[in-house]
Amino acid sequence: MAILTQTKFLPSPKNQLHTSHTPILRTRVHCSATNTTTKVNPTPEKLVIKPPLQQLEPSPSPSPSPALLRDTHTTIRPPRPNDPSLLSTWSHRTWVASGCTTVLVSLAKSITCAADSHIWLEPILAGLVGYVLADLGSGVYHWGIDNYGDASTPIVGIQIEAFQGHHKWPWTITKRQFANNLHALARVVTFIVLPIDLVCDDPVVNGFVAMCSGSIMFSQQFHAWAHGTKSRLPPLVVALQDLGVLVSRSQHAAHHRQPYNNNYCIVSGIWNELLDQHKVFEALEMILYFNLGLRPRSWSEPTSEWTEEIETASQLPAQ
Repeated sequence: MAILTQTKFLPSPKNQLHTSHTPILRTRVHCSATNTTTKVNPTPEKLVIKPPLQQLEPSPSPSPSPALLRDTHTTIRPPRPNDPSLLSTWSHRTWVASGCTTVLVSLAKSITCAADSHIWLEPILAGLVGYVLADLGSGVYHWGIDNYGDASTPIVGIQIEAFQGHHKWPWTITKRQFANNLHALARVVTFIVLPIDLVCDDPVVNGFVAMCSGSIMFSQQFHAWAHGTKSRLPPLVVALQDLGVLVSRSQHAAHHRQPYNNNYCIVSGIWNELLDQHKVFEALEMILYFNLGLRPRSWSEPTSEWTEEIETASQLPAQ
């Protein structure tokens, strides 16, 4: 501790100067300062600003588009001009030929057996019933693969994936060649109808089988015509659509608009109004949901899978 003393000599009463000012007393002022010693660090730590610790785990990547969440073997993408997936192969043609053959054999047996037994009305009515039920069957099947399952579903996974892609790019069905479009159903028809042809000679049964199986096999072609432009369709097809014999373009167009839960039938479409007005498919969806916990796609907001993309110039075939 150090004490600093400072003395100021001021006039005192003893030695007072005769001045005109007020007398000033002499005082001694002691100023003390304390020097507190501090411990100095010989190696002072520098101020370092450390960056925040980085996450060791990689940040999650953005979720892929629902349209790409497909089976690893096939990915739905918009087709390009002359895309091989739209062309018919010899395997496709073979299956379509076999399917048509079994249907024609069944029809021929119905006609010949009806001629032998002189029964005509029953086979004709049976054929009409087969045609009507084929439309109902196409609607039920279409509803099922539109709303349930995915590409990994056994047996029908490829068709489910194809129908989902159809909602994204509906115009592609008009680009598919004939056998390419029908071969899957033709294969099923072959395996079902061929045994019936071999063992059955009843004109009524054969008439029903011929019309029902034939309508189902060609339903995809009726479907393609429903997406066609009137000016590019054969006049006979346009006339049958206008008469309601084949599903019309305007009726099926409603299926590709929100809420995507109506007009599922694609043979003649005569069941669509009845099924939609009585909410038959909505009732089936409720039954499946409460009993099996299966939620249909039509209950969700439309995703990119259901958002239609129009045909672009790059996807048009070269003229």
